Amino acid sequence: MTTAPRNHHSDSWLSTAMARIDADFQRSADTHLIPLPLTALSQHGIDLYLKDESTHPTGSLKHRLARSLFLYALCNGWLTEKTTIVEASSGSTAVSEAYFARLLDLPFIAVMPKSTSPQKVAQIEFYGGRCHFVNSSSMVYEAARGLAAQTGGHYMDQFTYAERATDWRGNNNIAQSMFEQMAHERHPIPRWIVVGAGTGGTSATVGRYVRYMRYATQLCVADPQGSVFGAYHRTGDTSLTAPGSRIEGIGRPRVEPSFIRSLVDTMLEVPDTDSVVAMRSLSTLLGRKVGPSTGTNFVGMLQLASEMRLRGETGSILSLLCDSGERYLSTYYDADWVQQNLGDCSSSEFDVQALIG
Repeated sequence: MTTAPRNHHSDSWLSTAMARIDADFQRSADTHLIPLPLTALSQHGIDLYLKDESTHPTGSLKHRLARSLFLYALCNGWLTEKTTIVEASSGSTAVSEAYFARLLDLPFIAVMPKSTSPQKVAQIEFYGGRCHFVNSSSMVYEAARGLAAQTGGHYMDQFTYAERATDWRGNNNIAQSMFEQMAHERHPIPRWIVVGAGTGGTSATVGRYVRYMRYATQLCVADPQGSVFGAYHRTGDTSLTAPGSRIEGIGRPRVEPSFIRSLVDTMLEVPDTDSVVAMRSLSTLLGRKVGPSTGTNFVGMLQLASEMRLRGETGSILSLLCDSGERYLSTYYDADWVQQNLGDCSSSEFDVQALIG
């Protein structure tokens, strides 16, 4: 058997690219674990925590995913020093991938729905990326593949590779970090971990790590209305479709390859107006703005805490502060925009005080 000779120029570029990503990682500290000051729950032995992923260099949980996707593509030999990177995204992944593309001096194109917040578009362009807009989230896949073909580039395809690009056994993944940071808390092994799902990569990493480490922790995915994941979790039917989520970053119109339903213990469907009301309530509680997907997570946390309290259970619930609300000032923090696009929040049945007091 003959082996093709290695291209030493390519090897040199690959080595440099990997070194740049590793150096960037070493410059970044881990994200903070924030205990939520909810005395009414704490008095009943229930503690809530958020892992603050907004403190990454690109401002969101997707920074971890983007780093993993780039390393995965580099190690698979899919990128060269001239490759154009193309990604389908609702915004945050594209921001983070634009950052890493700039780090490697590679062109980057983000394919996104026209409804993506202007703040995310500005961040992508700040990192040197170009935005290509489509009418709806269901159109991003084919448009991204087409652009990759036209440019001779690489479609990063977060929706396929998110669940396999991260080392779920450890190696500083988000799940390992969660449990290490919880080690000295009153209830160090969480009763529940609550996450949203866009690609499904985070829920897959957490679910696998929990099983691998044999922790008595259950995984809940808080899913926005309009997403297909809840129905897929109930039925296992991969052909299902849905209108798509109106909460940026989570929920999808189709079943994504990276969403592994067998790892999820329960799904909670969250109305859009509840996500917004929870986002506002949590922002007041923390003294700073959080994004709408964090509001979705907060609804899930409080619902699980309420159920635990009724059953007389104690324990901790851990979730993610996915990104900062500063990205959504002209959308989810604008009352007129919310009224027009999501509905009347005054009709929301979500009541923080009722759930915690």
